[in-house]
Amino acid sequence: MSGKSVEKSFVRRIGCGVLAAVIVAGSFPVAAGAQEPVRRRNLFDLLFGGPRYEREEPPARYDRRDGSIIEMAPRRERNRAAVRSPAPRPPIPLAPLKPDPVAKLENARKILVVGDFFAGNIGGELETTFEASPGVAVFTRSDGSSGLVRDDHYDWLKELPGIIDEAKPAIVVVMIGANDRQQMTSGAKEKFRTDAWFGEYRRRVAEVARVVTSRKLPLLWVGLPSFQSPSMMADAVKLNAIYRARTEEAGGEFVDIWDGFVDEDGKFILTGSDVSGQQVRLRGSDGITFTTAGKQKLAFYVEKLARRHLGDMASPELVNLGPGTLPDLGLPVDPDKVLPALPISLSDPDLDGGKELLSAIPTRDSLSQSPREKLVKKGEMDPAPVGRVDDYKISKTQ
Repeated sequence: MSGKSVEKSFVRRIGCGVLAAVIVAGSFPVAAGAQEPVRRRNLFDLLFGGPRYEREEPPARYDRRDGSIIEMAPRRERNRAAVRSPAPRPPIPLAPLKPDPVAKLENARKILVVGDFFAGNIGGELETTFEASPGVAVFTRSDGSSGLVRDDHYDWLKELPGIIDEAKPAIVVVMIGANDRQQMTSGAKEKFRTDAWFGEYRRRVAEVARVVTSRKLPLLWVGLPSFQSPSMMADAVKLNAIYRARTEEAGGEFVDIWDGFVDEDGKFILTGSDVSGQQVRLRGSDGITFTTAGKQKLAFYVEKLARRHLGDMASPELVNLGPGTLPDLGLPVDPDKVLPALPISLSDPDLDGGKELLSAIPTRDSLSQSPREKLVKKGEMDPAPVGRVDDYKISKTQ
């Protein structure tokens, strides 16, 4: 065999070997994509539970015999972290139980509140205010649509004397007039805002005040508040002037609440300071009624004056001192019968934290006089003990 034929044969073999290697390599599955670098956990991650980084395997590719390629999604390991259970719901706070109402004393002083729907607001808030006071009871007799103009609906001049005699109050509170901006329904039927109307209205207000003060009862007449309507506000000013004048003439007291529901310029306000000084909504959207905070502020004006008339009976600490609740009243200690205290050790544990000597006797009135009192008041001296230096008695043996 010549040298050229040997060289050709060697090159042919190498070429076949390379071709076979390429064919065999193409028959194995090829993973697509480069592997992402994985962050190794450091010491802080091991100590304090740092984040865990997991490598996401790329999808595997497999060649089928027919030449098609199948991509298999990698199996994702289930998160081994413990599934967090829902946080327990905090317990719903229960509303505090309302204490049992305090039993009123038999001689409790009564506050009688009469009038229209404003009077009903005052009566309800006063009942809440004095519910813990056993010496005060509140009675409310109100008619929301009543007034002093329409006696066909409710005649206060006729009904008020009977109400007072039935309730036997210690104080009478009157608030009325919010419904009186209308024509009279009896007598000459005077039209509103005329001189004749105001004259008849003054007479009726004076008669109501006289019914109360003639029974020697304190009268608190509460004036009207401001209103959102300019015309109602102007009428309220005139009516308040009548209430003040006729109440003071009868010996009663006019309760002026006007400044509590207007601003610095005297204008109507929906929001203002409550009894605690906080800015809250005081009036309803109609510009007439009160909110809860407004009712509390309205009654607060009356409460201050009522406590002055009630005195100690308005105190919540007032209790009925019956035979079973009287303190144990014993006779004072007779000093002649007091025995000396026994000696005790200074290291006695009973002395720890003591504030008084165990032999100390509280100061009390004595049934017998001391030697000093006998000497000062009566000039008498107790006989000296036998053998003492001042014993000047002559012995029988001498």
